[in-house]
Amino acid sequence: MLIITDSGEAREYDIGFKDLPDIPGRDIRLILLSAVILPDTAEKTPGLPKIRYNQKIWKGGHCEMSYGIKLKVWGRYACFSRPEMKVERVSYDVITPSAARGILESVYWKPSITWVIDRIHVLRPIRFDNIRRNELSAKLPLTAIRKAIKDAYSPVEIFIEDARQQRAAMVLRDVAYVIEAHFEIKQGNEDNSSAKHKDMFERRARKGQCFHQPYLGCREFPAHFELIEGDIPRSELEDEKDLGWMLHDIDFANNMEAKFFRAIMRDGIIEVPLFNGEEVRG
Repeated sequence: MLIITDSGEAREYDIGFKDLPDIPGRDIRLILLSAVILPDTAEKTPGLPKIRYNQKIWKGGHCEMSYGIKLKVWGRYACFSRPEMKVERVSYDVITPSAARGILESVYWKPSITWVIDRIHVLRPIRFDNIRRNELSAKLPLTAIRKAIKDAYSPVEIFIEDARQQRAAMVLRDVAYVIEAHFEIKQGNEDNSSAKHKDMFERRARKGQCFHQPYLGCREFPAHFELIEGDIPRSELEDEKDLGWMLHDIDFANNMEAKFFRAIMRDGIIEVPLFNGEEVRG
């Protein structure tokens, strides 16, 4: 794996050390199984393969990007609810980056790493279906929780029969995606072996192991998954489609602020910008 960086970004090439030509006079640093050189060297050096790359972050004089993975997920139904719809659930056209991150964390999560979604491949045509779902008309009151904390015996409960409502939902059906992502090691963490984390994720994904059942937006829509170790299946979609503003993720460090980005799907592929990038807005 070759990472070519400058002061503003890093690029990842899927090539090994044997493909790296001799480059005199350049600062070549080893980061685990990666080599870092300047980007203009890659452009001017004959023999360096021009391979499709992913843009990553370059911060504070060191690269925080780690290994990338590819995971295929699919299911019968999915609902990635639009926040602007208040009562009836209406799904986005495709999976959101936050939902994709949740699927990866259900397979492998550690407090020392952060999953970053690079791109989403939409393998099947976008189809909607209308269904009715049982939901609750109320939430558990905060006062009941506080009272239970104080006296240790007050019930913390809500009776479904008293608060059940049927609501319509416009959901996706027969969905299939490929999630391309990488993880970043959090600064100051001793558990910083990228190779170990990558191997553990791949081993769990191959065996179908997960901390909890991954789901496609709602827990009643379970997701099947498998690790992609070869080429990504070709999407059935073609041309370009503007999907509008889509939820990127929640900024938990900034008062739970929702972040959005303009999702453009080209031939079934959505490039996901960096969470702190200029394309992402609150």
